[in-house]
Amino acid sequence: MTRPLIAGLDGSAESLAAARWAAREALLRGSRLDLVHAEEYPTTATVPMAGPDVQRRWADTLLHETADDLRNRHPELEITTRRVEGRPFEVLSAEAAAAEMLVLGSRGLGSIVGFLVGSVGMATISATEQPVVLVRAPSLPDEETPAGLPHGDVVVGVDIHQSCDKLLGFAFDEASRRGATLRVVHAWSLPPTYSYASALEPDIQLDVGQRVTQALSNLLLPWRGRYPSVTVDEKSVAGPAAQQVLYAGDGAGLVVVGRRIRRSPLGGHIGHITHAVIHHAASPVAVVAHD
Repeated sequence: MTRPLIAGLDGSAESLAAARWAAREALLRGSRLDLVHAEEYPTTATVPMAGPDVQRRWADTLLHETADDLRNRHPELEITTRRVEGRPFEVLSAEAAAAEMLVLGSRGLGSIVGFLVGSVGMATISATEQPVVLVRAPSLPDEETPAGLPHGDVVVGVDIHQSCDKLLGFAFDEASRRGATLRVVHAWSLPPTYSYASALEPDIQLDVGQRVTQALSNLLLPWRGRYPSVTVDEKSVAGPAAQQVLYAGDGAGLVVVGRRIRRSPLGGHIGHITHAVIHHAASPVAVVAHD
């Protein structure tokens, strides 16, 4: 049985954009969409301070109106709603455990393109081992979709020195469902021991670059065989990884990055590259947890 998608609602324009993105994704997967509101979302201008009864009525109205909006757009989509008591990151990560993915809204940095992921969003990503997709609100009020073309390219940033199976599996699957080109990006730099040698012998950087390119091709070879219908554009480039992924993801339908699962009292871990991408990418960003 296909597992549902979860969209977290908090009454913001960003969470509405996330719910609409999740509805389209659910249709691609033939899945149900579950709209979830956690009782303890932080109080904002959108959610004024009020008593418990008022808050519950507000949450129920939010859930029902959002579900009605999505049913009008996608009559064939199965949608459920529920209001759950508890801290948002705990509620959402628990709900996501039995789902295909969790979709959340993320605020743009004013006139600067990008995500501002608050403490709730970061805590939820760290606590969730299912893919978490972050979606920002449209830049214009009358836009129907969040930034990034719904069926644009899928971009994935990989590290050839780490296990990439979950990351590539998710990215290839998304590209296949969308009929989209998959653009695979690996950024590299010369090891410190090569610093002086490269100045004396320029061919060293060229040689390292060729070996990295071949390693990336070898990594992708079995995945090309599993997904023969997916057009793959692979690129290994010298430079900062986050910058290269952001550059490749400009205008993409989805940007996919990974985070290492860390089971410890310190909680989850979000690497600096993924941290930079989810804060600054304009397109929806999927964070895929992996060992």
